[in-house]
Amino acid sequence: MEHFLYLCILKGTVMYKAKLRVVLTEEADAFVDSLPEKAKKKVTYNLLKVEGGELDSEIFKKLADTDIWEFRTLYNGICYRLFAFWDTGRDTLIIATHGIVKKTKRTPQKEIRKAEEIRRQYFETEKEL
Repeated sequence: MEHFLYLCILKGTVMYKAKLRVVLTEEADAFVDSLPEKAKKKVTYNLLKVEGGELDSEIFKKLADTDIWEFRTLYNGICYRLFAFWDTGRDTLIIATHGIVKKTKRTPQKEIRKAEEIRRQYFETEKEL
């Protein structure tokens, strides 16, 4: 599920113009695909809202003391989270690293560390190119 910057998407009879670009890693994409259909639609809807420039902290929030953000979706009493980071070097790009079903109020530190490690590897690879 890859969305592109400034790509016009026909959404019903209204044209939708993306302002940001959100890219899901294979792991994040697999997580979204594994969700029940209605939850998947809501997660996708929230991703599209962020792409459209809506940076509401209810759906996209920076985690304290990190460079990691989370896409936040609440559907049917279940909290779905996709971890992400920004790459503003090429485009205004958000890379979603992986997702979880959140079962407690606190975000698990191991998931934040995992996202930070993916971010570190991403920027190291970018420097090599």
